[in-house]
Amino acid sequence: MSVPADRPMSATPRNLLANLGRLPGSLLFSFGMLATIGICAPLVVVGFFLPFVQRYRISQLWTRFNVWWLRVTCRIDYRLSGVEHVPDRPVIVMAKHQSTWETLFLHQYLPPVAWVIKRELLWMPLFGWALALLRPIAINRQEGASAVKQVIRQGVEHLRQGQWVLIFPEGTRTPPGVRKRYGLGGAVLAAHSGYPILPVALNAGEFWPRGGFLKRPGTIQVVFGPLIESAGRSPQEVNRQVEDWIENTMARIGGVPAAPTVADG
Repeated sequence: MSVPADRPMSATPRNLLANLGRLPGSLLFSFGMLATIGICAPLVVVGFFLPFVQRYRISQLWTRFNVWWLRVTCRIDYRLSGVEHVPDRPVIVMAKHQSTWETLFLHQYLPPVAWVIKRELLWMPLFGWALALLRPIAINRQEGASAVKQVIRQGVEHLRQGQWVLIFPEGTRTPPGVRKRYGLGGAVLAAHSGYPILPVALNAGEFWPRGGFLKRPGTIQVVFGPLIESAGRSPQEVNRQVEDWIENTMARIGGVPAAPTVADG
């Protein structure tokens, strides 16, 4: 059984040596990731006049490179299941969020998506400016109901224009084995718009921990679930089905036992 990603290992010589062995690869990966931000972000910014899809394709070069670079430097690969459930029409993606990895992977793997993000990300020089040109839904998470209304309003607009919408229902990265309350925003958008939800479960946090610099080699499991229809259903019912599917799948693929749900705040 894996050691929880957020739990310090005992400081034995063996573990210290293992961590030292992971340091060069983690350093190389971070250097490559930061260096390519300095290349791709300005390209997106200076390409502001390009059609949206072309700007998005430029940004996918960065995420695609970093998924590959992580495999080369840190020996972190991935295995996909349920790809037959990924449709060829706009949907709302609701995914488990444990690591930075899934933001890279889902961005390069899926069609253009509108990410529901915290607005502070747009304030970052270069990276934030490029992100703003990719049509995200940037919310103030402190505004509660007002933020949900924004997600609905902008989400419906994006979906009707053919752009997928991606939401992390727990709101932030959670360590492996930790389960936070699932927010209703994605389910409300689905129920209001009638678009289905594509649930995604993954265990990336076991290899690239939240807030962790050292990466652990291994294979990340990514599972796409059957589409969850929303038409004629309440947000609560839809949200419950999404949560049940994701958490039941996490119990199957995760190497860390699930803990009770953690309340926000």
